[in-house]
Amino acid sequence: MLLVYSYKITPRLKYTFNLYFKDLLGIDYKLTTSRQDFITSELPKISYSELPLKDEIHFQSRTMLFETGILDQNIAVSDYLGSKIFFMVGNESVLPFDVFAAGFYLVSRYEEYLPHIRDAYDRFEAKDSLAFQNNFLQTPIVNTWAQWIKQILKNKYPSVIFKEPTYKFISTIDIDNAYAYKEKGLARTLGGYAKSIIDFNTKALKDRTRVLLRLQADPYDTFQYQLEFHKRKKVTTIYFFLLGTYGLNDKNLSPDNKKFQSLIKNIADYAQVGIHPSFGSNKDKEQLKSEINILSKILHREITQSRQHFLKLTLPETYRNLIDFDITDDYTMGYASQVGFRASICTPFYFYDLDSESETKLRIHPFAMMEGTLKYYMNIDSENAMSYIKPLIDNIKAVNGTFISLWHNDTLSDLGIWKGWRSIYEEMVDYAQ
Repeated sequence: MLLVYSYKITPRLKYTFNLYFKDLLGIDYKLTTSRQDFITSELPKISYSELPLKDEIHFQSRTMLFETGILDQNIAVSDYLGSKIFFMVGNESVLPFDVFAAGFYLVSRYEEYLPHIRDAYDRFEAKDSLAFQNNFLQTPIVNTWAQWIKQILKNKYPSVIFKEPTYKFISTIDIDNAYAYKEKGLARTLGGYAKSIIDFNTKALKDRTRVLLRLQADPYDTFQYQLEFHKRKKVTTIYFFLLGTYGLNDKNLSPDNKKFQSLIKNIADYAQVGIHPSFGSNKDKEQLKSEINILSKILHREITQSRQHFLKLTLPETYRNLIDFDITDDYTMGYASQVGFRASICTPFYFYDLDSESETKLRIHPFAMMEGTLKYYMNIDSENAMSYIKPLIDNIKAVNGTFISLWHNDTLSDLGIWKGWRSIYEEMVDYAQ
């Protein structure tokens, strides 16, 4: 048991200490505001205050964990022990910065509540983040800081027992469009032919016809390959199915399609399945509710996992909507335009609602890379992709985090623009395992 002194216990403080001590380091701890009880206690102890009380480990505090509301922050980032730090404090502190306030700022996504310009899909952009602008987006520095705290505690209190999480790898697959040509229905099929004729795309015309005549496999139908590969490699896999109403940014099959329902059920026999809330549902709670209910009826089970289509995340509204419909675990936390760690952490954590100043029961699972990010946003070809993926995995392994990757069924086709990427997926899995 670790005793922690603070002059005041706030929701932010409790959340942050739970994050560091329970989630990242596996330490039992107790908070106290009694100076006398703290000074006389024989337990291992730390103080989080402006000044030390006696001979304990002292972490000097800034004001953030004692504030309410969202205020502009004047942040200067410095280098320390090969990492980045901010919210600097005085010399009496065991660390030269407020590690708890800094961790809260990053994990709560404080900066995403401040005024900012959003991208074409109404998303917070990676380039506007503190992590990107100060070159630590590819490093889970909150996990690194937790390791510093661990070493400090071990040096002074060797008897403290840590039960840290172990390294894990989870492959997640988004099903935005189950098939390229199959099961589209008459209107969409005719529309597809018309578009190919207008674009003089003879290959698409030929491929669509051959698929519909069952002379060749649908290029997006990589599901049997995935099943066999994941089973052979013993990969923990989660699939997220898009079931939204057809629209500009939502183009999967109709959830009423029996073949599509059969595919969902088949995949659910060997992998976890969650909802992929449509682009349109992000601002339409009834649509979100409908999509979750549809998947629940198809599988005859409660749906508790999700990832937003287009990674469309608006805080706190998106997460509040998920909570209202009993989603317990979300996998949206990451950027479309850059690989790395949006919340500067590679361990699941609970969402803290800054507007209501409360910790929620929604568990956030940050992913580290998406194949589309490398190809479309960063213009990385398959020959160079692993040089970006391996360092992410190495950084996660170093801190006993969880590496979560994001791929799509169509990108595993090994055809067209995705030629060569299937082997990258296999190499990534081998390296991650």
